[in-house]
Amino acid sequence: MLKAFFAAYARRRFALMFASLLLTIGLLPALRAVVPGLNVLEALLAVNLIAAIASVGRQQRAHLTLTIVGVAFLGVRALQAVLGFRALLPVSEGLWIVACVLAMAATARYAFRPGTVDAERIFAALDAYLLAGLTFGVAYWVIEMSVPGSFRGATGLGLSDSIYFSFVTIATLGYGDIVPVSETARAVTILEAVGGQMYLAVLVARLVSLYATRGPAD
Repeated sequence: MLKAFFAAYARRRFALMFASLLLTIGLLPALRAVVPGLNVLEALLAVNLIAAIASVGRQQRAHLTLTIVGVAFLGVRALQAVLGFRALLPVSEGLWIVACVLAMAATARYAFRPGTVDAERIFAALDAYLLAGLTFGVAYWVIEMSVPGSFRGATGLGLSDSIYFSFVTIATLGYGDIVPVSETARAVTILEAVGGQMYLAVLVARLVSLYATRGPAD
């Protein structure tokens, strides 16, 4: 039974990770509107990290590295919770960012590899994009904690504000309600905006090329 469960998960792991990412990005704001004071964003980020680690299970080297970083992240967060050291927060979030970057690279590698274009490949490509948005969001939060005042427009830029700003940036919407002020914040913002558009352009070209060469999945 357990073996059958893991086999089924392996076949749909990128689709399930996509659902987890959408839950974090889209459903959480609605839940917080219904239940004021609800704060489960960091828990959902931890769930996404676990889903990201599980999604690259077939890539042994990447899985081992991700597992080590993930365990380090959970260890630091547990230590922070027990001892109450706020100084450890940037360290734990830095580990989360490293793990997500590794997961994002492994996921994009799966999406771009030769082979048939199927639903899992499409979900993997979308997962990498959404992971990038979340990763940059946490990075903005770490920048604001390290150098207060790096962003203008939000009073006490929180994690949810940072993730919102990240997706506004990667989608190049440019609402202007939150503005990067420090040089570091501006540099990371430019990297996300340009990198996000380049990823979409290369992704479409690659998937169209694979589809034209091999045809659609049966």
